[in-house]
Amino acid sequence: MTRLGSPRPMHILGFAQHLRGGGVERALLRLSAGWIERGARVTLMLGNRDGPLANELDPRIAIADGGGGGYAGLVGRAMHAGMLGADIVFLPGNHYSSLGLAIRRSSRAPVVAKLSNALEATHSGLVGLGYRRWLRLHPRFVDHLVAMTPAMADEAARAMAMPRDRIAVIANPPARPLAGAPPPALPPGRFILGVGRLEPQKRWDRLIGALPRIADDMVTLMILGEGSARPALERQIATLGLGARVALPGYAPDPLAAMRAAAIVALTSDHEGVPGVLREAIAEGTPVVTTDSSVAIPELVASSAIGSIVARDDAGALVAALNHWLTAPRPPRPIAPEGDPVGDYLALFERLITP
Repeated sequence: MTRLGSPRPMHILGFAQHLRGGGVERALLRLSAGWIERGARVTLMLGNRDGPLANELDPRIAIADGGGGGYAGLVGRAMHAGMLGADIVFLPGNHYSSLGLAIRRSSRAPVVAKLSNALEATHSGLVGLGYRRWLRLHPRFVDHLVAMTPAMADEAARAMAMPRDRIAVIANPPARPLAGAPPPALPPGRFILGVGRLEPQKRWDRLIGALPRIADDMVTLMILGEGSARPALERQIATLGLGARVALPGYAPDPLAAMRAAAIVALTSDHEGVPGVLREAIAEGTPVVTTDSSVAIPELVASSAIGSIVARDDAGALVAALNHWLTAPRPPRPIAPEGDPVGDYLALFERLITP
């Protein structure tokens, strides 16, 4: 995309700590490829390019050294990112927002930060107090926020005291099948599917703990993802004697086929932003069961005809919802929503950088 009044393409600078398979980084790669297709130039300051998402890294994206993979290294590099001459700086998720403060040392390019996770009720006590104060600082070094749903925009306005005219609502680009990606091996018979990193935030222990209480003891569970919680989850599976019913096959580059085949897609997190896995499962016509982990969840699961929302710590409600959808008719596939997230971002960027 050529800038208005300029003969050169718009130059967008994004950041990624690694390519290990997080939804934030995957969405960034999709957006970056889309921006390049529309004529923009994209530079990605990348800490470490190892990981399964490396296969989704568009070769047209310019890579800048992000310090080796540690967050401190990425912050240090951001302090000198002005020399890259970007027109716009894009921070792809909550985890990256502090880079906006760092980059102010060397660049006056507008900073756009996307909200990828819940802001309220994610921390408590003194940590929560410090976090709330930190959020209130964001209007000083973030020029514009992007929320993926109206409810997340409302939450940002409350938690950050960000003026509403500095918050845009733009969805993530939809998932597409990945050419050449091997499909995950599916369990025989009916199965419940979880998709996401094996990290404490995701609370897969809740889903594993619900399995023995499922009425149909032939139903199995598969969780696609990798992360630091694997040892704890494997111990839980062994303790409950579920080795024959739970599979943790690791990261899957393209889980859409597994979503279509699953009886239910479940998400049992403590906190989320706008979980792409729910959007993708609903688009495939698969019922979803999810905890109330974000203000955006009711916007995604907008009808009891497509899934169930349960309280995070209500184990009985989780089991009841799973049992319901194992016997209820499968929902119809919805009509794909219209929209152009790639174009909406570019229009926002153009507005921010045009005098």
